[in-house]
Amino acid sequence: MLPMPQINKMAARNKLIVALDVPSSKAAVQVASKLRGHVGMFKVGSELFCAEGPVMVRNLVAGGDKVFLDLKFNDIPNTVRAAAREAALLGVSMFNIHATGGRKMMEAAMEGAHEGAGKPRPLVLAVTVLTSLAAGDLAEIGLGGSPEQAVGRLARLAQEAGLDGVVASAREINAIRQGCGPHFVIVTPGIRPAVMPDGVAPARSKPDDQARIATPIAAIRSGADFLVVGRPITQAPDPAAAADAIVNEMEKALEPSLA
Repeated sequence: MLPMPQINKMAARNKLIVALDVPSSKAAVQVASKLRGHVGMFKVGSELFCAEGPVMVRNLVAGGDKVFLDLKFNDIPNTVRAAAREAALLGVSMFNIHATGGRKMMEAAMEGAHEGAGKPRPLVLAVTVLTSLAAGDLAEIGLGGSPEQAVGRLARLAQEAGLDGVVASAREINAIRQGCGPHFVIVTPGIRPAVMPDGVAPARSKPDDQARIATPIAAIRSGADFLVVGRPITQAPDPAAAADAIVNEMEKALEPSLA
């Protein structure tokens, strides 16, 4: 019989993406150096990219790290196609665009990813509804219905446009799976661990600006393919231990049922 827990630990680690939401390459390098071997990928978002440009991404990729470029492209199709091509040329493993940009824009992003990539090309994901938005926020900007309804609608549109998957909160995973099937990739932010190594809920695991959050176990059991975690790891006294604790939670969710 194969040692399932060991296999699951590796699978869990590969599913964990840490957000390098820091203001400089120095800070990013410090965080990344502490977490290599403990997580599967690093996310570079708007803060770090605006501070340092593509150089930080190139350095991470050159060092063997996988990168999720989280810039949420949303523009006219031709502009997004060009941006997607450049993102693929950077060698990132995945990047995202806003589904609200429409079918033509999403199709253009896929074209750009193919143009700029070698093999394999990066995964192209659609951002559906930001996890900071609740139903009241959607109503305020003129989008009727619940976040779950909006996410399902946008996820189906993204799949029809040929995208690989979506970024969505754990609350919408079941609806996405029902509408888009088991192979559509779901990347889930808004993750807050239940407990940390000392058994005490960490102070940084409060919701902060996320309106729709979940624990690692809940997100994985719901069907998320990747989890994005930021402050609970990067602001922990021991980031590696914090990451390992989350991997352990994910591992439990991946263990086959004994029932």
